[in-house]
Amino acid sequence: MIQKILKTDADITSLILRVTLAVVMFPHGAQKVLGWYGGYGFSGTYAYLTGAGFPGFLVILLFIAEFLGPIGLLSGLLTRVAAAGIGVAMTVAILPHAEYGFFMNWAGSQKGEGFEFHLLMVAISLALVIKGGGKLSLDGAISKK
Repeated sequence: MIQKILKTDADITSLILRVTLAVVMFPHGAQKVLGWYGGYGFSGTYAYLTGAGFPGFLVILLFIAEFLGPIGLLSGLLTRVAAAGIGVAMTVAILPHAEYGFFMNWAGSQKGEGFEFHLLMVAISLALVIKGGGKLSLDGAISKK
């Protein structure tokens, strides 16, 4: 089972997707867990999300996916697991954003943000779940042994 999770090829495309997803997602996790980049930190975000009706254990899984997931992706360790966690989190995030339509609110002309960003993150995550970590991944180095 673990061999299937770690197996990958040396494709540079997976490396590009992996690093891009990690770089874009890490600040979101750091906002939630550490309070960086104007975020509310662990306790503030936890209180907000549980107050909005999300069960506490799912909020903790969100924190793991959005904070530790990008670290795993950057190193290429457990790429499929990290990508799956981020993909699930972004799929759930589409739901509250769908009411605002497809497009992000670049011009500030609508009430909220659309879901185009989330959809891209889901697609990148899915590609990594299918392909694995690719070139320069710890998954590749471990699976060769």
